[in-house]
Amino acid sequence: MEFQIFSKALYSTWILYRPERILFDSGEGISTILGNSVYAIKDVFMTHGHVDHIAGLWGLINTRNTAMGDRNKPLRINYPAGNRAIEAFLDFIVGMNPRLRYDMILNPLDDGDEVFLRTAGSFKRSVRPFRVKHTAGEISCGYHIYEERRRLKEELSGLTSNEIASIVREKGRDAITDTYTQKIVTISGDTFALPPETISNSETLLHECTFLQEKDRRNQNHSSVEEVIDSVKHSEGIKRLILYHISGRYTSRMKKWHSFVQKELEDTGVEVYVVHPEHVFTL
Repeated sequence: MEFQIFSKALYSTWILYRPERILFDSGEGISTILGNSVYAIKDVFMTHGHVDHIAGLWGLINTRNTAMGDRNKPLRINYPAGNRAIEAFLDFIVGMNPRLRYDMILNPLDDGDEVFLRTAGSFKRSVRPFRVKHTAGEISCGYHIYEERRRLKEELSGLTSNEIASIVREKGRDAITDTYTQKIVTISGDTFALPPETISNSETLLHECTFLQEKDRRNQNHSSVEEVIDSVKHSEGIKRLILYHISGRYTSRMKKWHSFVQKELEDTGVEVYVVHPEHVFTL
């Protein structure tokens, strides 16, 4: 699992997730920073239609179309169904690019939809949207990434390795394992602090944290650090927290805030990372 992230509240946000080569949001400057990596992107998932999350989409699409690279790979744009700003921007992009040299698939998503990223054999990985609260009239969503995994059946946990091998030889590997679905990543998008029931058991949580001080917030459109900490404390199964979409007013105090969040969550065992609003973050 690898992330490359740039996020500065009100200016630009994008999250590149490997190995699946998918992009969450497409803020300004993404093509300049990613360079040839834009050719590898196969899916873009938009959280909402505010300009700092969609402004780089036109450049990304044009770069793939005009520069030297593999133009045979389709690009799928996934977005919250009914989001008027995204739909209008996509209409504009399509109208200004009548001769795209690759297939661009527009895929509006509702709650309950599922986009499969990989379905090789018994291995499956997919993305599912969920609605979040942001600004009035703006249809917004976050995303979960799920992975299908297998584990030893509980009733066989007391057997020796030789006994298990004997069952496999006689009945096959399916006889010793159960299939389960693991939430491996949750991306909040712009929103209030997500409730514990939404983020629990997600191995990696990327949560917006626009305000590192509650007193700086004027409107209830974004999360504060205290709220995110409280949600994580009341959740379970989270291994890694990445805070992003932080206001540029805090750039000189990022180390201090990183230490503060890590200390607040030290009893949970959660690893804490903070995306500096002036730098590209990699993990």
